[in-house]
Amino acid sequence: MRTHDFEDFLDDDNPHEQRRSRPRRSRRDDTEFDPVQTRAGRLTEQERIRLAAIRESALAAPPLPDGADRWTTWGDGEQGPHPRPDWVVTELAAADSELGVLKTGKEADVHLIQRAVPDTGRGCVMAAKRYRSNEHRMFHRDAGYLEGRRMRRSREMRAMANRTSFGRNLIAEQWAVAEFAALSRLWSIGAPVPYPVQRHGTELLMEYLGDEDGSAAPRLAELRPSGGELEDLWHQLTEVLTLLATEGVTHGDLSAYNLLVHEGRLMLIDLPQIVDMVANPRGLEFLARDVANVADWFRSKGLPEDKTNPTTLTEELIEAAGLD
Repeated sequence: MRTHDFEDFLDDDNPHEQRRSRPRRSRRDDTEFDPVQTRAGRLTEQERIRLAAIRESALAAPPLPDGADRWTTWGDGEQGPHPRPDWVVTELAAADSELGVLKTGKEADVHLIQRAVPDTGRGCVMAAKRYRSNEHRMFHRDAGYLEGRRMRRSREMRAMANRTSFGRNLIAEQWAVAEFAALSRLWSIGAPVPYPVQRHGTELLMEYLGDEDGSAAPRLAELRPSGGELEDLWHQLTEVLTLLATEGVTHGDLSAYNLLVHEGRLMLIDLPQIVDMVANPRGLEFLARDVANVADWFRSKGLPEDKTNPTTLTEELIEAAGLD
């Protein structure tokens, strides 16, 4: 997908002042009429419709089971890829219960929720990643990541560039969409990522990576592997980087902090900024940075430099991507 930086869409003129100074035209003659102009406030039209649907369903729905916080959003969300794991609860009679917060971040928080069908043994626990919209000030480095992604030249683009309240909501929604698409694509080719269950607005539900006792899988940065375990994790990492490279993409923000180790397996997380190395003019720069970040971490834990040479690995990945 192709795009330009936000700056290309900046409009020095105030569109509101322009509308006041222009003579009033009839709808029939207004060939530039943009239905987006009817939007107001902080919410996108999609979000407004979604919230209205939630209110309507809340009025019509039966009382929630004890301990539940909402009825399932499965029927309203964008659903994950097939073949769908058996543990995913798709019954529309299910209800969701909040179990706590797993992680807080600058752009999103991750909660733990349980989705279960009342009076049955059917249920599952999922991670709910919820992107902030009105609260956050800026998604870090988003202009660089968005190079190569198609967006239309529009009022929405200017709102995102200027970080208006409406624009921040659009950014949050866009990142949720991007991460869900990335997870769906990578999971479908066998990459070690959590299964993306569904996306509903700015909320992304995905497979919970943790133990039966409720302990979440640790980040690689929290571990101190050595010897054979360290070498095995490095081997897993180079395999997944190669798999991504054959798809023409790189993580874009890879470090030991967005790699989990679940039951001995290295898992990629935090993928909203996945970079297309062909479409993005800085794609190879992001690839080299990803490799350098993780190679430095493994080298700091004692893996020999001849095995973790970032230049050598980057060259191999560029060859795997067919970009040499």
